[in-house]
Amino acid sequence: MKNSIVAVGSDHAGFQLKERIKAWLETNDYRVKDFGTYSEDSVDYPDYVHPLAEYIESGESPVGIVICGSGNGVNMTVNKHQKIRSALCWEPELAKMARLHNDANVLALSARYVNDEVSMKCVEEFMNTNFEGGRHERRVNKISCS
Repeated sequence: MKNSIVAVGSDHAGFQLKERIKAWLETNDYRVKDFGTYSEDSVDYPDYVHPLAEYIESGESPVGIVICGSGNGVNMTVNKHQKIRSALCWEPELAKMARLHNDANVLALSARYVNDEVSMKCVEEFMNTNFEGGRHERRVNKISCS
């Protein structure tokens, strides 16, 4: 996935972590498409992550990272989209397994309940793990309701 576009988005609670993630992505040869927010002013996360999910669904980006206070709101929002498989992760092993076995294409993170160091390790695992396929592909193909 190196050199691919990674879509990122957050609400106000996730703004600082999003900025840190963007810097890591750019340092590691990823291109970043930032859907906002662009400050710590209070906002509604669906306004930022619905467009991010649509961007991934369009094929413009293979993966995205979304952040809010708990991670739950952004995760639930993007998972409303048919082609999105978002995983809320609070441990690096979960991020790895979400990619390896579930072909997750969005990583959801909590800015308030997981420290930044652990979140950054989740990002690294997510970005450095590919879908294993095989027996997991059959299961992943059954996820969509369409």
